[in-house]
Amino acid sequence: MPIIETSALTKLYGHLKALDQCTLSVQRGEVFGLLGPNGSGKTTLLRLLMGFLRPSHGRATIGGRDCFRESLAVHAEVSYLPGDVRLFRGMKGRDVLGFFASLRGQRDSKNSVELAERLGLDLARKVAQMSTGMRQKLALAAALAVDAPLLILDEPTSNLDPTVRSTILAILREAKAAGRTVLFSSHVLSEVEQVCDRVVILRRGQLVHDQVMAEIRRHHRIRARLTSPLPPTPPEIARQLTFIGAGQGSVTIEAPGDLSPLLGWLATLPLAEVRIEPLGLAAVYEKFHPAEEAA
Repeated sequence: MPIIETSALTKLYGHLKALDQCTLSVQRGEVFGLLGPNGSGKTTLLRLLMGFLRPSHGRATIGGRDCFRESLAVHAEVSYLPGDVRLFRGMKGRDVLGFFASLRGQRDSKNSVELAERLGLDLARKVAQMSTGMRQKLALAAALAVDAPLLILDEPTSNLDPTVRSTILAILREAKAAGRTVLFSSHVLSEVEQVCDRVVILRRGQLVHDQVMAEIRRHHRIRARLTSPLPPTPPEIARQLTFIGAGQGSVTIEAPGDLSPLLGWLATLPLAEVRIEPLGLAAVYEKFHPAEEAA
């Protein structure tokens, strides 16, 4: 049974559809990513899952419980990191972690303190004396230390340096290995590609693509420069390929699945140069959000 399910989930603000007929499911133990630019509906979806917003239409459940009507029971199963987290500026970092641990009924903040130390955070400082990145580390330590079956994270690595980002991704892998589910929204495609089992892409409030990451990792793009025109492609090979560009002595091909059947055919071509590279999540994302659209 999925841990998260939504059915035609919709949120309206007057005539604006912040989220439009969103239907998805997240399996237990899955690391699941939400992709899309600002305004695409990612944060609205997370807030609906947390029960902070009432759906205009449709329904969302976590662990079989209605996210809005049974929000208190849902919150007991979730650790949530909002994208706009606010912390007590007059408190020291260690006291902040102790406060959040007490809210969860924990005896002490040992787990969150250990995570903060792993992230290189000085807990003796007051929040007001911390940089934006340090406050993000503090919020992450509080959220990731909770032994909840579901982690919901909104832009968890924003404002962090590359070393700390790598540590956060390692912690998410550890959470998956422990059987926990992770749902997070991110703009950083390379991080999503590294850690996610599956992603969905949102565009203007609609879910426009659902992608299993293992399929992307088997998908390659072949770029070739030719010394003469490309000969006809054998039918058994052509069925596996998508030609996305050809002309002026070059060709670009997308190839799903195992490359080994194609290598013999490539060796017969009049090649001046060939480059084979994984397709990557960015290429899939750009089909729905072209670079010129964001400019």
